[in-house]
Amino acid sequence: MRNAVKRKILVVDDNGDLRAVLLGILKDAGFSTAEATDGADAVELFRADIPDAVLLDLNMPNMGGIDTLHELKRIDKNVPVVILTGHGDIPTAVESIKSGAYDFCVKPPDFDKLIITLRRAIEMRELEKEVQRAHTALELSQEGVFGKSSEMRKVIQQINQVAGTDFSVIIQGETGTGKSYIAGVLHSMSKRAAYPFVRVDIGLIPDTLVESELFGYRKGAFTGADRNKSGYFEGARGGTVFIDELENMSPQMQSKLLTAIEKKEVYPLGSINQVNIDVRFIAATNKDLKNSVRRGLFREDLFYRLGEFIITLPPLRERREDILFFAQKFFLEACDELGKQIRGISDAARGLLLQHSWYGNIRELKNVIRRAVLLANTDMINPGHLDLMVGCRPEEDAPVASLSLKDSVRELERTKIQEALEKTGGNKTKAAEILRISYKNMSDKIKEYGIE
Repeated sequence: MRNAVKRKILVVDDNGDLRAVLLGILKDAGFSTAEATDGADAVELFRADIPDAVLLDLNMPNMGGIDTLHELKRIDKNVPVVILTGHGDIPTAVESIKSGAYDFCVKPPDFDKLIITLRRAIEMRELEKEVQRAHTALELSQEGVFGKSSEMRKVIQQINQVAGTDFSVIIQGETGTGKSYIAGVLHSMSKRAAYPFVRVDIGLIPDTLVESELFGYRKGAFTGADRNKSGYFEGARGGTVFIDELENMSPQMQSKLLTAIEKKEVYPLGSINQVNIDVRFIAATNKDLKNSVRRGLFREDLFYRLGEFIITLPPLRERREDILFFAQKFFLEACDELGKQIRGISDAARGLLLQHSWYGNIRELKNVIRRAVLLANTDMINPGHLDLMVGCRPEEDAPVASLSLKDSVRELERTKIQEALEKTGGNKTKAAEILRISYKNMSDKIKEYGIE
């Protein structure tokens, strides 16, 4: 263990002689030390300066070792605690492991073994810190890709939960919400990342060719089959098969896909010999498959087999705080791409972006911003540069979500907050008073709706 920075051990024992011996041995081993004569003293020292590990006597007057352990873990649940115990208290020491102790040593301790135990405990904690730092950095980087809204934070959490498993995943969401991108992320974060990621767009394959494309064929299987050809499933061996537009799969192919998934084998057209497949399945759809199952349009057993885990991507209009985040992201990317020097997006243009329904979701927003940057002949993006935005869908074509009471209330709430802020010159306290809500509620709403 490298000791360029001395690791600190808190020694807690009411036996002064043993405590002095332990302190000397630990210092000789390259540790810095602190000492406490009882549990209460230990808790105070620990709270003031959390050490890298604790060496804790099990039997002490007043506040015993187990109670002290519980208090220390309440302050820092990750700190490693090694229990010192006599032969007669080994069962209690074993119980302490269940309470969060790292390990225990029997008195009189084997000092060499004790030093090794403490070093391993500290190394384990350092490893846990590194993992946590990496996890935090990953989540922050993911927010920079997926958005910062509470809705997308839930999606990020789901991605992190399922990516490292072999669960089959269905990704549901409207066109333009990023289903294909998330499928690629799931593959890149999986243990199959070194193997192929094969995308199958069912909507682009004629019904008569789906089976041969997925499962492959052998020479002579049909007119024009002049050679053997591997299918998508065989070509993805060891990796991930991503089936896009799953809702377009015919009932016949649904049945064959279910058989292939359950048996982990396929029969190429023209062959009596099966080909074993070792792939993970991820599927995407812009339909509510549960509703399709209820209507008899999609096999229930295939739905449950593919949907071991379901990720639903909310449309952009339901996470308004991400609109300006992505607008700024796409604005910077477009300026770099087109070599234009533009200072930013004006407040008026931002307001227009927030009012739009974005039925084309992220894809539509990106296209709008790129065109605006291209058209801009001033140092700011103004509403006039957004003239090419696709208008709201006609009422008869609008999805039910756009007519929901929840969306209407949110739009009215956002408008009223903006009006109050304009009346008070941006003074949140006065605006909150006008609206008869708390300052905290006001601040939360401003953040939620991305109000500048």
